[in-house]
Amino acid sequence: MKKEVLVWKDIIGFTVNGNLIPDRRVEKTDFEWIEILTPEQYRITREKGTERPHSGALCTAYESGKYNCVCCKAPLFDSSIKFNSGTGWPSFTQPIKRNAIQYIKDISFGMIRVEVLCNTCDAHLGHVFPDGPEPSGLRYCINSESMILEKNNSNGKGG
Repeated sequence: MKKEVLVWKDIIGFTVNGNLIPDRRVEKTDFEWIEILTPEQYRITREKGTERPHSGALCTAYESGKYNCVCCKAPLFDSSIKFNSGTGWPSFTQPIKRNAIQYIKDISFGMIRVEVLCNTCDAHLGHVFPDGPEPSGLRYCINSESMILEKNNSNGKGG
């Protein structure tokens, strides 16, 4: 069965009509998040912060694996759809599953953008833009600090 590709029209539809239901939910108090996250991870994921461009460890990581939410470990993106956008943040063309990401209209800083959150725990990840490569035309611009790379270990060596 071929996976249906999300396009910009779908993203706008989610911001207007509501998001898909996640497979599970993770909810914690601010204190619980502070206990498990670094200060920078907390600032970005729980306070909607942004890391400086080209500063994130995952910007130049292209190992095979899955990019999971740093807060709840939910799978977000697969390495096979990561690309170098030249923007200074890890960029992806699609989420790992249609319901992995939550989409919110963001009118901060005098712009209209679409914020992307982990649909499992509401962690701020970054934004999605309609200027990515085909076939989706999407560019998910994601903070490195909001994700952890779970590398595939197909070569039998430790990782």
